[in-house]
Amino acid sequence: MTDKGDRVGDGYGRALGAALRRAPSRLRRDLWTTARDPLPRLTWFGRLPHGHLVLLAVFAGVAKMAEYSEAMNGLSAPVELLVILQAASLVLALSRPVPAWWLSTLSLILTAEIADTTVGPDLLWPWSMWGIVVHTFVVLLLALRVPPLVTAVTFLLTVLSGLGSTAVPSDIAHNEDLAGGTLAFAIAAVVGASLRLSRVARNKLVEQEVLTAEERAMRTVLEERGRIARELHDVVAHHMSVISIQAQVAPHLVENPSEELRENLAGIRQNAVEALTELRRVLGVLRAEDPAADSVRHTPQPTLDRLDELLDNVRATGLSVDNATRGERRRLAPGVELSAYRIVQEALSNAMRHAPGAPVRVETGYLTTGLTLRITNAPATRPVDPAALPLSPGLGHGLLGMRERTAMLGGELVTGPTADGGYEVAATLPLDTPKDGT
Repeated sequence: MTDKGDRVGDGYGRALGAALRRAPSRLRRDLWTTARDPLPRLTWFGRLPHGHLVLLAVFAGVAKMAEYSEAMNGLSAPVELLVILQAASLVLALSRPVPAWWLSTLSLILTAEIADTTVGPDLLWPWSMWGIVVHTFVVLLLALRVPPLVTAVTFLLTVLSGLGSTAVPSDIAHNEDLAGGTLAFAIAAVVGASLRLSRVARNKLVEQEVLTAEERAMRTVLEERGRIARELHDVVAHHMSVISIQAQVAPHLVENPSEELRENLAGIRQNAVEALTELRRVLGVLRAEDPAADSVRHTPQPTLDRLDELLDNVRATGLSVDNATRGERRRLAPGVELSAYRIVQEALSNAMRHAPGAPVRVETGYLTTGLTLRITNAPATRPVDPAALPLSPGLGHGLLGMRERTAMLGGELVTGPTADGGYEVAATLPLDTPKDGT
């Protein structure tokens, strides 16, 4: 246990070390990118119309110019340009947050340096009020798109730039603009990072739900195919048993059979017995996770000869079922008859579940090339609540089982609502199953 724990600890340690080694290069890549990153639509801020932010940028730019004009007794061209660039950074942050943050931060630094030189030590500030407002929104828009580590680094760089722009170190503790701006930037960074983490978690949950649904659908398909394989096993095993018995009896039906004939028949019987043994092993695998399989292991598989019995059982539940047969009824391949019986059974089960009380018509057509099935039910006679529907009394998975059985035989299945509001299932099962690749 100690060795295993040490190995696990070493694995975590190596993974952490690799992540730390990759962090600087990844951080540098995230901070020096000009890639387009549209504002997400899954957060409350992402639904805010972009036009409102543009109006805010214009209003903040005008207000900041007035603020600096009053403090400096007139705007110089460099300050005016920097104010315009910072206001433009808010609009740029809608599509490219990282370049927008750099533009806003550099504008704050250069504007503070020019202001300190022009105004003098009596009126010092690293950031103006409207500069703080614009940069706060830029930080928020940035934090909504980039990883939390990048958000934290940009916040620290912003604060350090403000400290560096304060000319007198003793005034740092008493600088209200510095303290207020730092608090505003911190709140914007935390809110934006929290919303991003929430969005990422929500997206991962949606992806996991999609994967779970796909896995559930695949598991359902595999379960249905396993059920079909178990049923066909009984059909194949029966034929192999007949072959084995016939090969054993055949020498006694011929007077003075040759030694070659005896050896050939013995080989046929031996192959049939070995095939039966392998089939039993396959059946054991197929039944391993199906507790209900043991109860039906010795039950003969149904054919179309039992179709009337199935319809009588359905009529006994109070459902009106009309049956019609076209063509000359004849014996078909066991796999075709079994699949046809199950398709009718599942179609009747669906009709009883989704259209209780509605009359059903079952049509069976014997053609020279195949068998056709058509099961049609009228609209439900009373409202049906999908949430209150009972489980299907059929053996399979409804339409999925019908499709799998039809595809196995190379047939066609068409399902859908009828013009009068009912539902129809139409299947065509060929008598000769096409070979692979033909």
